[in-house]
Amino acid sequence: MSSDIIKLFKDSYRDMLAMDLSQLDQLYADNIVFKDPVHEIRGLIALQDYMAAMCANTQACQFEYLDQVVTDQSAYIKWNMHFRHPKLGGGKLITVRGVSQIQFAERIYYHEDIYDMGEMVYEHVPLVGGLTRWLKARLAD
Repeated sequence: MSSDIIKLFKDSYRDMLAMDLSQLDQLYADNIVFKDPVHEIRGLIALQDYMAAMCANTQACQFEYLDQVVTDQSAYIKWNMHFRHPKLGGGKLITVRGVSQIQFAERIYYHEDIYDMGEMVYEHVPLVGGLTRWLKARLAD
């Protein structure tokens, strides 16, 4: 059972722009709680709306899976997300490493994505990007 939901999850996100959002009910429960560093979304319809808006402004978004730890009702999946957005990094391909924590029974009822917002957004915005990179370098010393 857990291997089926993990396979469906990974296959669904492998190329996010090719995902059929009308089929999310096969993956997620109606009462899904989705979290990322910016949002907390509750409910399947709200998640579909969020993903549709996100995909509408993105030119490419693929996930490369690196590792996973799976139990009977939860999983941690480490990934690289490769995406292109016209307003970030001059439209160049950006890679962000992250982890998804999912909890499931028949379908996923909790999904949290953990990643560095600086790596994803701030470093690729004029002025803010330079300051973010400078701060990271200073803190690393």
